[in-house]
Amino acid sequence: MAKKTIADVADLMGKKVLVRVDFNVPLDDAGNITNDRRIRAALPTLRHILDKGGSAIVMSHLGRPKGDPKKDAPFRMDRAAQRLGELLGKPVQKIDEVVGPHADGAAATLQQGHVLVLENLRFHPGEQKGDAAFAAQLGKLADIYVNDAFGTCHRQDASMLAVPESMKGKPRVVGFLVAKELDILDNLLGSPQKPFIGILGGAKVSDKIGFITSLLSRVDRLLIGGAMTYTFMKAQGQAIGSSRCEHDKLDVARELLSRAEGKIVLPLDHLVADKPEAGAQTQVVAGNIPDGWFGMDVGPKTIDLYREEIKKAGTAVWNGPMGKFEDEPFSKGTRAIAAALAEAKGVTIVGGGETAEAVEEFGLDSRMRHVSTGGGAFLEYLEGKSFAALAQIDDKL
Repeated sequence: MAKKTIADVADLMGKKVLVRVDFNVPLDDAGNITNDRRIRAALPTLRHILDKGGSAIVMSHLGRPKGDPKKDAPFRMDRAAQRLGELLGKPVQKIDEVVGPHADGAAATLQQGHVLVLENLRFHPGEQKGDAAFAAQLGKLADIYVNDAFGTCHRQDASMLAVPESMKGKPRVVGFLVAKELDILDNLLGSPQKPFIGILGGAKVSDKIGFITSLLSRVDRLLIGGAMTYTFMKAQGQAIGSSRCEHDKLDVARELLSRAEGKIVLPLDHLVADKPEAGAQTQVVAGNIPDGWFGMDVGPKTIDLYREEIKKAGTAVWNGPMGKFEDEPFSKGTRAIAAALAEAKGVTIVGGGETAEAVEEFGLDSRMRHVSTGGGAFLEYLEGKSFAALAQIDDKL
């Protein structure tokens, strides 16, 4: 059933709105934000709340803090709050608490049209435990709950599940970002234009077994790249040199290849290196990879083949890089797939995570039909899994 959105809340004037966003942005070693895409994605919802006379209390997690104040310093929400203020063009208040007297006071005195950012949710142990008492403290801060964090919709953290549960009787809706993600995935992928191809990369077959299984029942072709290539190759009896391989998943790979009935397309050639890092000696090999060499990217024949498949596609869904694209010598495959999708006439959907970051880094994100903000959530939703977090949202009648 369709879920209510923030646009369905008739009166926001003077209301305090608790907005769960996904500001889990990538950081450099100094803690600086290297890509603010997830912050920008929340702007339509936040601007709507402020323009309609409400105030926004923003909460998010950031990184994986371990409870050490010194080591966790880069994971404070200060820089995200500062960047949000720059993008909104107005001051944003940030506090150093998630819940407690200071948070209660800051929320109570928050003025109409203003924004308050709470500290990193994961600084409180109740968040990942789904603690009901912690959730109730958050829930009492506001009149309305908004889930605009598609990237964490597959999780059962307190802010996603227990908080809206504690706010029964108050409006509980999704933001514009989550609404858009659900609309794209439900409508476009529910009846995709043919031919429908999937492009799948990344390191592990094990991370994407469910996704591969789901895609195989719907796609016409599934193009494989990334380090998972070598698990499939090994399962077929090919030599993979020193390339990364999940030896405990070879039987799974064989089963997937058998079930695919020819739909799975593996690389024709590979860019290999004598060590898995920039500055290594490289060569292109077709078929078996020599001993002592590491598969790092798809080769030129594979790029040409995949480019032609994308050109013919009515719908193309991509998740996972073709190689270690962070190092320039091994970025050609990922860059070529992004460019081919940008030029494609069919519907093009990029599935979150580092794939989305790569597309944006190449300056091609605006030329895709949709770039998802959710990596794991994107995969699980396409697998057909239901999200308990969305079950807490009010249904449209």
